[in-house]
Amino acid sequence: MNHLFLNALNGESVERPPVWIMRQAGRYLPDFMKLKAKYDFFTRCQTPELATEITVMPIDQIGTDAAILFSDILVVPQAMGLQFEMKPGHGPYLADPVRSVAHVSAVPVPDVESELSYVMDAIRMTKQVLNDRVPLIGFAGSPWTIFCYSVQGQGSRNFDIAKSFAYTEPEAAHVLLQKITDTTIAYLKAKVRSGVDAVQLFDSWGGVLSPADWELYSGRYMRQIVTALKDDAPVIVFAKGCGHSLADMSKWGAKALGLDWTITPEEARSRAGNAITLQGNFDPVRLMSSPDVIQRMVQEMIDAFGKDQYVVNLGHGILPNIPVPHVQAFVEAVKSYTPPA
Repeated sequence: MNHLFLNALNGESVERPPVWIMRQAGRYLPDFMKLKAKYDFFTRCQTPELATEITVMPIDQIGTDAAILFSDILVVPQAMGLQFEMKPGHGPYLADPVRSVAHVSAVPVPDVESELSYVMDAIRMTKQVLNDRVPLIGFAGSPWTIFCYSVQGQGSRNFDIAKSFAYTEPEAAHVLLQKITDTTIAYLKAKVRSGVDAVQLFDSWGGVLSPADWELYSGRYMRQIVTALKDDAPVIVFAKGCGHSLADMSKWGAKALGLDWTITPEEARSRAGNAITLQGNFDPVRLMSSPDVIQRMVQEMIDAFGKDQYVVNLGHGILPNIPVPHVQAFVEAVKSYTPPA
């Protein structure tokens, strides 16, 4: 019923840009926190009824123009036999990280329809509950981002262990990256078959690499995924900290490029060109500002990007301490947007 998001991805003229929020299905919502108190993280991901309930929450409570399936990028390495857990207060943790050529050789490319059937069930259930009110987005982490967690074994500011493995064992690193790539392509294609309307690829840690190493260890693998998916569904590429490569990414065949908050709309458009939709790039911490400031800044942001070929979003995921009324002000500012005379 609400086609704004898909229309914007297709470059069509719209009365206002669509809005959704990365990590909108989650931790800033009081009803989500009630479920968090009852069920651990991966139980929420692996139970289709819970994933559906969480996915639909922001549509009912915040009113965004698209839903994004509640899941996690680490379900892919889990399906590849890497036993990630989510430690409270710590984040992702892998007791036996991949740090040898032998371990890389042992990592399988799984049957995603079997290993990740719960994700496909959640998509089908969510589509029923949404009843075509808004489009549904599926997602995956970039191969480099999954590689970082799989080798580092946990979150990190600079992923020094993962980078060191990539630089000292490049042949093994590329074997692992290709296995993740092949699994991710199969996973996203299965998501599209199950009913998602678009997919987003998150390169959360591409920014820890130099531009040259980003192309070597991240860009080339994301390009494979976009090439494999672009005829199946609209693809959004979000590479945090990688504004240096917007011109290259704009040529892959993705429908949109996500932006973090460290680049101006003018510079982003200059690098990406006029043939692709841009998405972003409100600083997530700026949602701590008062609602009236948020509304003014959103108006200015849309004015700078232009209402067409643009999707309003944050420059990264929403933070858990953001007041719900501030999120509602952000969304309402987009919905009430009128272009300058």
